[in-house]
Amino acid sequence: MTDPTTTDEDALSPLPEDGKPSGGPRRLLGAVMGDLRAVDGALYAAVAATPTPTLDRTLRHLSHAADHSKISFAIAAALALGGKRPRRAALAGVGAIAVASASANLLGKRLVRRARPDREAARVTVDRHVPMPTSASFPSGHTASAVAFATAVGVVLPPAAVPLGALASAVGYSRIHTGVHYPGDVAAGAVLGIASAAAALAAAAAAATPSERTQALLTAARSWPRIGIGAAVRR
Repeated sequence: MTDPTTTDEDALSPLPEDGKPSGGPRRLLGAVMGDLRAVDGALYAAVAATPTPTLDRTLRHLSHAADHSKISFAIAAALALGGKRPRRAALAGVGAIAVASASANLLGKRLVRRARPDREAARVTVDRHVPMPTSASFPSGHTASAVAFATAVGVVLPPAAVPLGALASAVGYSRIHTGVHYPGDVAAGAVLGIASAAAALAAAAAAATPSERTQALLTAARSWPRIGIGAAVRR
């Protein structure tokens, strides 16, 4: 009887000095992240290469108007004039913006430090250009704040959920269209916005009286199926 032989295909890869197999989960994670970055870049390039002269100016103005959450604050000011519930919705929305902005700019961008897209290399038409921010690209702060405001206001004031969700979606897409964010940055900003709204609403509920807390929970439960959160995260 002869000893079994091994081929190059079924031979075991050598162990490093510490005795642990090389590669493994870390290598798999790196490969997955590389694939996701490739898809992200391809989507960005596809948007840049698609001619949309009718939309270019509109989305550029929208992206600029969303700087520092100016649109959301204007809507909050209008809601504050509309009665008790709209005022409560405005307060919840502003609180959600504060949480989202701090999370995106003070934590997310400093931890990830993703470089902004190369707008010139992608040949994004000049008609779409807004000033390229100097901060890191991931996550999109504009999207996080817009989605946070739309989600928080929509929970407190359900009739506002769909229009504000659509507006937040447009703001997020405008950041890709103008070339200052990758789609992945916007998707992450949307997730962060929803989480920020949940945190702001939870904090407001904790500070409310028991009767106010019960009424808020009942209102949220009734309105949840109608809240267009899905529209806010699709980019």
